[in-house]
Amino acid sequence: MEYSIQEVAKAAGTTSRTLRHYGELGLVPPSRVGANGYRFYDDRALVRLQRVLLLRDLGLGLPRIGEVLAAQDAVALDPGRAAVSDPVASAADASRAEAGILRGHLELLRQEQRQLDARIGAVERTIAELDRRGSGDADPPGTEGNGGDLMSRNIFDGFDHTQYREEVEERWGADAYAKSDAWWNGLGADGQQAWKDRVAALNADWVAAAERGEDPAGEAAQALAERHVAWLTGIAGTPAAAPGGDVVGYVLGLGEMYVADERFAANYGGAEGAAFVRDSLRAWAERR
Repeated sequence: MEYSIQEVAKAAGTTSRTLRHYGELGLVPPSRVGANGYRFYDDRALVRLQRVLLLRDLGLGLPRIGEVLAAQDAVALDPGRAAVSDPVASAADASRAEAGILRGHLELLRQEQRQLDARIGAVERTIAELDRRGSGDADPPGTEGNGGDLMSRNIFDGFDHTQYREEVEERWGADAYAKSDAWWNGLGADGQQAWKDRVAALNADWVAAAERGEDPAGEAAQALAERHVAWLTGIAGTPAAAPGGDVVGYVLGLGEMYVADERFAANYGGAEGAAFVRDSLRAWAERR
């Protein structure tokens, strides 16, 4: 089924001008352009538009979105899987690949949702405390004497990027945390966003590869493992970044942690996805 550019713009809450701009950039080309110049979009174009909008909501700029789409598509869909003479099989492969990519985006959205829920709860508690002060109500039961203490209300839940400080210091030492924290703050807002973009794209590609059933020791998974290790070695304060550090041991340990800790497993679509990442990193290490 096809839809006109006006219908798509209305459904997506955007404008025809924006859709034409996306088409000019190669992000969402129309599936067909009529003799009169009217643009039409089929279901695959709608799915691609949804991917673009999701990536925009994650804070990526249009040039970066184009790079992410191209990388995901190249990894997700091997043109050799379906014969050119079999358009049905090709369409089925494309649908499976896009579903895998969207599952990766969905997990990122769920992570954003969990963080947003924490922030909403924090703001609600702040409002409740301020309302209580304004009305002159007594301290809530069990909080007598510290009812006016906003800190006790956990009003900063969901905001703290240092939430894993104790865990990092316990695993790798205070110096590792201090170096990584200084590195993070030194990136600045633009650098931090670029780093987040890189992580989001990498995680989404891991999820898509696991959904496709890639061999952990295969070419696609090992390309992701190389990207993963390159990402890890760029984080100051980690054993992977230290000159002469035990990169292989660090990578293997992280792989096990991804599976054991549901917080990390969530980045890769759950336990099965985390196991795929671990096994891929193991295969990478075995070649070293």
